[in-house]
Amino acid sequence: MRSLAYLDAGSGSLIVQAVVGGVAGVAVAAKLYWRRLTSRFRKQPSKQD
Repeated sequence: MRSLAYLDAGSGSLIVQAVVGGVAGVAVAAKLYWRRLTSRFRKQPSKQD
């Protein structure tokens, strides 16, 4: 059975952009949630007036 499917340059570029965008989105979300998680455990500076 012969497969007649192919990927042209436009399809390949779209797939690469989707993968890179997904990785960037996951990285930003992880950074935001990591800061939110670690801020709960940080020692708050005491105010001395």
